Amino acid sequence: MARRRRTSLIEDLIEIASRLPWWVSLLIALGSWFILHPIADKSPDTLRGAHQVGPFMADQIFRTFAFFGQFVLPAVFLIGAIGSVLAKAERKRLRANVANARESGQTIEGISWREFEQLVGETFRRKGFTVIEKGGNGPDGGVDLVLHLGTDKYLVQCKQWKAIKVGVTVIREFFGVMAAEGAAGGFVVSSGKYTAEAKAFAEGRNIQLVDGSLLKRWISTSSEALSSASEPNKSIDQIEPLCPLCRLPMIIRTAKRGGNAGKNFWGCSGFPNCRGIREFSRSS
Repeated sequence: MARRRRTSLIEDLIEIASRLPWWVSLLIALGSWFILHPIADKSPDTLRGAHQVGPFMADQIFRTFAFFGQFVLPAVFLIGAIGSVLAKAERKRLRANVANARESGQTIEGISWREFEQLVGETFRRKGFTVIEKGGNGPDGGVDLVLHLGTDKYLVQCKQWKAIKVGVTVIREFFGVMAAEGAAGGFVVSSGKYTAEAKAFAEGRNIQLVDGSLLKRWISTSSEALSSASEPNKSIDQIEPLCPLCRLPMIIRTAKRGGNAGKNFWGCSGFPNCRGIREFSRSS
């Protein structure tokens, strides 16, 4: 694991702001100015008695903070907004280069672990997820992305392991993190492959193991799958919902075993590579 260098508070704030949507950082920049500027401009109460020295000093300290904050915070979040725009453009360029590896010469195996995380995040964004980049401390930094789809939260761990397969220990620890954070599901994304034990452990636990081959197919797939559920000629009962895990269209299946035997449910059309399911209803 790469060791993280020490950073200042301002650098940390800029990094956080750059991971937010640019318009959010811009709103925070404007809001901090409109909140702090009136406080900094407020005249001190010179009529306080000697017994009120404590509150007077506290007020002076707060106004001093507001005076500097009215300039520093807007600047920090404005820089973050610019960084967010540049990062978005970089993610799109990276994805386009990998999708057209024959022309660009840039492959999944040839990019850095940080670029790999950015590439995976952009891929999930194109599948309709809201993506929050956690920014691990290195190529084994734990949970790298948090995905939101409606009210559901999914965790993503990226493993750019080129020479060895991802083993069951990684998947078991990841499942523990999912349970602790109350995630609806999770993805472990690798540029390589997984051991048989890792695949067996993930089965039935709402963890999707994405290997290099599947990731490449996701990257090269256009948005046709996303638009298939919004064809104007289909009635609401004919629209197939999208898989909550991989965003492919779902199909109606019938449970053959267990307490729900004989009942219909929505199953991912990418089965067995994806095991996402949804409850079946006429308005799904």
